[in-house]
Amino acid sequence: MCGITGIYNVDEDNFVNSSVLEEMCREIKHRGPDDRGIYCEKNIGLGIQRLSIIDLNTGNQPIHNESKTLWSVFNGEIYNY
Repeated sequence: MCGITGIYNVDEDNFVNSSVLEEMCREIKHRGPDDRGIYCEKNIGLGIQRLSIIDLNTGNQPIHNESKTLWSVFNGEIYNY
């Protein structure tokens, strides 16, 4: 199962430091040693340690919509995309 982490600072002026997310992901590397993904934007940060069991090489995360206004990390599969 993948390892997921994140930070949300209520104070919008308190930006997330990507090195903190990197450290959080290092702590959960055992949950997914195959890939690491980080996304930081202002006061929000997402991180994932990916375990690819039956996954494509293109399954890297975080994923986003076409306009890059929505970002997500998750443990699961997308069907009928």
